[in-house]
Amino acid sequence: MHKITIIGLGQIGASMGTDLRGKFAGVEIVGHDKEPEVAGKARKKGAIDRTSYTLPSAVEDAAIVIVAVPVESVREVLGSIAPHLSPGAIVTDVSSTKTRVLEWAEELLPESVEFVGGHPMAGVETPGVEGAQSGLFERATYALIPLGRTSPKAVETVVNLVQVLGAKPFFLDPQEHDSLVAAVSHLPIALSITLMQTVSHAPSWREMSRLAAGSFRDVSRLASGSPAMHADIFSTNRETVLLWIDRFQEELQALRTLVEKGGPALRSHLDEAYEARYAWLRGRVGESEADAAFADVPTAGEQTLTVFAGERLVRAARRLDDRKKRRGRGG
Repeated sequence: MHKITIIGLGQIGASMGTDLRGKFAGVEIVGHDKEPEVAGKARKKGAIDRTSYTLPSAVEDAAIVIVAVPVESVREVLGSIAPHLSPGAIVTDVSSTKTRVLEWAEELLPESVEFVGGHPMAGVETPGVEGAQSGLFERATYALIPLGRTSPKAVETVVNLVQVLGAKPFFLDPQEHDSLVAAVSHLPIALSITLMQTVSHAPSWREMSRLAAGSFRDVSRLASGSPAMHADIFSTNRETVLLWIDRFQEELQALRTLVEKGGPALRSHLDEAYEARYAWLRGRVGESEADAAFADVPTAGEQTLTVFAGERLVRAARRLDDRKKRRGRGG
C-alpha cells in the first residue's frame, strides 16, 4: 500500500486529507501533528486513515509528504524528516511564503528526495482543525514552485495531486510568488488586523460593536486567522509586506485628500475602484493581453511540463506590466 503523509493537521492539512482520502486505490493517508489531540480530532473528522505520533514513523516509506505547518516551523520539520525519507519520496508544503522555504529544502533535503513548494490560495475564517472542510480547494489557484533540481515527473505528480483537490496549478518562481501574494494575501491580513485594532481601541467600541454588521465582518474576517501564522508570514516576507503597506498608506492618503475636497475627482476615484473589482470578479483583468501572454503555458498533462514553466509565467507577467506602465506614461 502506498502512503501519503500529512504533517500538521490544521485547517489546510486536514482539509487536504479529507479530499485526498479514498481518492486513490491502495493509498493510505497518514497524519501527524505535534499536538496528539489535534491528530485525534482530524482522525474523527475523517481527514486521515490513521495517526502517527513521531515524525520518523510518519514519513517512513511515504511516497508523498505534505508539510502543512506554520512557515517558521518548516525548517525544523524538514531537518527532522530528512534522514527518514525514502529515496524518490516527494515532499511538498503549503506555506504562505516560499523564498526561505525553498532555501531550507535545498539545504536540508537529500538529493534523492524531490521537493515542490506549494501554496493553495484558499482558507476559511475558522482556524485549526475545526475549520477543515471538504471542497476547500475547489477551483482555487494553487501556486507551485519546484526546486531547480526537481524532476519533471515529480512536478507532474504534485500537479495531479493538486488537480484531485479540485485546484488549478499556477507556476511561479519563489521571489515572484512572495512579491505577488504580499499584495493580494498578506496586505489584506494587515488591513484586517489594523481595522480591528483601530475600532476596538476606540472609547465607543462597545456601542459601535452593536452596529457592526456584514461589511465590517467581511473586512475584519482575516483578523480571526491564527496570530502565529500571521506573525510567520510577516517575518518571512518582511520587506515586500512593508513595501505594500507603504503603497497602501499612499493610496489611503490620496483617498483622504479626495474625501476632504469632494467633487467629481472623488466620484471618478470610486468608479475606478468599482470597475477594477468588477473586472476581477468576472475574470476579465487584462483579458485580451493576458490570454495571449499565457497561451504558451502547457497544461498539466502535456509532456512539455517542466520546472521552467514558472519562468515563462514570470516573463509574461512582466511584459504585461511593462506595457501597462508605458500606457500610463502615454507611450
